[in-house]
Amino acid sequence: MQHRALAVVIAAALALGGCDKDMSSQNKDKTWHAAQKPPNGLTWPLTPPDGMVARDKPEPPPGLSAALLQRGRERYDIACAPCHARTGEGSGIIVQRGFPAPPPFSDKRIVDEPTSHYVDVIANGYGIMYAFPERVGPGDRWAIAAYIRVLQRARSGTTADVPAAQQAALK
Repeated sequence: MQHRALAVVIAAALALGGCDKDMSSQNKDKTWHAAQKPPNGLTWPLTPPDGMVARDKPEPPPGLSAALLQRGRERYDIACAPCHARTGEGSGIIVQRGFPAPPPFSDKRIVDEPTSHYVDVIANGYGIMYAFPERVGPGDRWAIAAYIRVLQRARSGTTADVPAAQQAALK
């Protein structure tokens, strides 16, 4: 029995002795290929496999269209509205359940940011906002950013912005 207890103590000491370094200190390459050259003279493909998004090439902004804004609204309602609310005021259902409220999109500081900043925030997060790179693809990030601009414009709009032919319907 004593030998068994001693064996358990030694095994535990050896197991814990291997835990002195965390994974952040290990050698690694943060791109899609391995850090070492492949064996036997093989080479890595020059382009990433299908379905992978290149890390270093930013997605160019698409042309503004009604279809892009519709896609942006659809993706916004799924990925962003739980926190930011459907109106962009920062009072979504998650906030109502006790999470900190994000600032409204109508804040001058946020309106003054370039649209590419919104794309970057969706991909990488900002402050306490989680990053969404796996959940929101690059094209959808631009669509959401365009829709955020629509929300901002709607918030600051006046009846003078409405075409004269449609102003009568507002009264």
